[in-house]
Amino acid sequence: MRQIILDTETTGLDPLQGDRVIEVAAVELVNLLPTGAVFHRLVDPQRDIPAEATRIHGFTNGDLAGKPRFADIIAELVSFLGDAPIIAHNAPFDFGFLDAEFRRCGVQPLDRGRMIDSLALAKQRYPGMPNSLDALCRRLGVDNSMRSSHNAILDCRLLAEVYLELMGGKQPGFELAAALASRAETLAVGETVAWTPRPILVSEPQATDHATFLQAKVKDSLWLKPPFAGAP
Repeated sequence: MRQIILDTETTGLDPLQGDRVIEVAAVELVNLLPTGAVFHRLVDPQRDIPAEATRIHGFTNGDLAGKPRFADIIAELVSFLGDAPIIAHNAPFDFGFLDAEFRRCGVQPLDRGRMIDSLALAKQRYPGMPNSLDALCRRLGVDNSMRSSHNAILDCRLLAEVYLELMGGKQPGFELAAALASRAETLAVGETVAWTPRPILVSEPQATDHATFLQAKVKDSLWLKPPFAGAP
């Protein structure tokens, strides 16, 4: 199951008022776990970055001077996204900006049916509680100590861990299955794993009580016939 974690940083809050994307990051997941495949680009927004936006993400006009324009990266971005579902925190915000950038490039916007909003998932799981990315990291035990400002690639990596927790991916059963799978991969062809039988032993009074119960309550019980009858 391939999915993509996505985040953007922008010059402001409203693409309809001329705000533009300045950073795009995406992290590939397969079966809820990062594969190491990453897309990350800084983008020249072709406009000034307001000081209030810089205070949030730290990027200045100078940081983006000489960077590619969105039209220069769109083909590579579309290729990386493929047809996988796209997970973002407050996804309508990111999709709204990407819609505007795609249209500006003459490219069909992303299908909203691919959108998974992790903020909406968190609100369903934790109604009435703070569900920002930072709040979820604290609640779910995800280390976000390095997050001093908004940064698309870092936010993607944190959201990947948060999303795994939201989907129950670290339940003990999953960890045990992963450990067993890892052990199986290390076995040489034909190698077997040694094991020791651990039969459950019952006392004589318990065996007598069990036989009495079967004779009285269970018609034609298999437990009273070979090979079970008289077994220890």
